[in-house]
Amino acid sequence: MVDLPLSTPLDVRQGLTKAEDVAHPLNWGIIGSGNISSQWVKSLQPVPGSNIVAIAAREQEKAQKFADRHDIASAYGDYEELLALDEVQVVYIGTITPLHKEHTLMAIEAGKHVLCEKPLAANIEDSKEMYAAAEAKGVMLQDAMWTRFFPAVEHARAAIEAGLIGDPVMVQSDFFDPIYCIQAAPLAFGADAAVTNVVAAGKRSAAAVVEFGENACAVFTFPPFTSELAEVTEIVGTKGRITLERPSHCPTKVTLNIPPENGVPSQYRTGNAPAPSQTFEYPLPEQVAIRHAFPNQHGFLYQAEAVHRCLAAGLTECPQYGKAESLAAMQILTEINEARSGK
Repeated sequence: MVDLPLSTPLDVRQGLTKAEDVAHPLNWGIIGSGNISSQWVKSLQPVPGSNIVAIAAREQEKAQKFADRHDIASAYGDYEELLALDEVQVVYIGTITPLHKEHTLMAIEAGKHVLCEKPLAANIEDSKEMYAAAEAKGVMLQDAMWTRFFPAVEHARAAIEAGLIGDPVMVQSDFFDPIYCIQAAPLAFGADAAVTNVVAAGKRSAAAVVEFGENACAVFTFPPFTSELAEVTEIVGTKGRITLERPSHCPTKVTLNIPPENGVPSQYRTGNAPAPSQTFEYPLPEQVAIRHAFPNQHGFLYQAEAVHRCLAAGLTECPQYGKAESLAAMQILTEINEARSGK
C-alpha cells in the first residue's frame, strides 16, 4: 500500500473513495439564504462535479436576490417547491438551528441527500430522529461539522491513530460556539467513549468539564464572542501533544510536540525541556473566492469535495464525521446544556 500524507482526506486514506470523484456530478438545492449559505455556495461552486440548480428561502424576493447574486437558475419562496424538483439530488440546509430538524426531515422525506449545518439539531433526541429517518430512506444525512475536513485536522486524526502522542488523556478547547469545542472529544477519544460525568456552569461566559471514565477528560471554555479568546484546541497524550492552532475551528496549522524515541513526556524529568515541536501548515484553497468571508470560510471546499466523493462511492456518511461521532458530540452538548441550566 502506498503511504499517503497524514493530511490525506480520511475517506481517501481508508480506500473508501477515489480522489478524482470530486468530479462526480451532483445537483444541489440550497435551503436558507443567509450569510452561511452564501459562503457555502461560493465554496461549493469550484467543486468540479457541483451544479447548484435551486435556492429556497422564506420569501421569494430573498430567494431571487440570492439566486441573482450567485448565478443560480431557480429561486423559490417555498421550501417544498424546491424539494419537489426531481433534478435536485442533495440539499444543503443553512437555516437557523431550531429549524434544522424540520427542514432536514422534509428533505429526507422527499428522498434527498442532506448536508445540514452544525449543530445538527437542538438536542440528542432530535438528532437520533433525523438519522433514523435518513436510514429508513437510504439517503445521506451529513452533519456539516466542516472543521473535521480541514487538512490540519485530518493530520491530527492520522497522528492520533498512528499512536504518535500515545493514548489521548485530555482535550482542552475554547470557542464561543460550544459544538466546535465538543467535537474535539470524540476526535481524540473515539465515538464510543462514554461520558461518566459532566460539570458545567455559566451563561454568557461558560465552561464545562466532561469525564470519560477514569483516564480521559475534556475541558471546554466558551468565552463571549466579543472577548479576546485564544481559540486553540489541544489534545494531550501519554507521549505527546497535538495543538490545532488559532482559529482551531477551521485551522490551517497543526503542531505536534513529541518526545524523542524512548523519551519521556514530562518536562520535569527532562530538565524542564519541552518535547520537540513540529508545525505543519496547510494554506486555504486558492480556487475559492469569498469577499468578507468568515475566518477561513474558504475551507468549506474540503467538506464539499468529501460529500461528492462519498456519494460517488455510495456512502451515506463521510467518515470524517459520521453518525457515531456526530451523536457522541450531540450527547455531550445536550448534557452540558442541561448542566448549565440546572436540570
